[in-house]
Amino acid sequence: MARMELLKKQQIRLKDDISNRLENFLIGTVAKSPAMSGYGLTTKVNGKTVSLYVRKGVASQAQEMTGEYAKLWSRIQKLSKINWKILKLSSS
Repeated sequence: MARMELLKKQQIRLKDDISNRLENFLIGTVAKSPAMSGYGLTTKVNGKTVSLYVRKGVASQAQEMTGEYAKLWSRIQKLSKINWKILKLSSS
């Protein structure tokens, strides 16, 4: 099978995987706050670090969602590399 065909198949698989993960992710870090009884989601908003309160009951779900973001980001990086290879092959 030609290299371009393999790259296109990888591209399609990654795009499908990315689109399936778009619904359930949070950007940031969930950690136990020493000053409060609950947890906090720390993230950047307009270049500033912001902490949002996370109730104990949803803390584990929030942590899973931040893990999904890490997986999503990794797949976007892989897709970018594949797109670069496709671009190089198409310009040859």
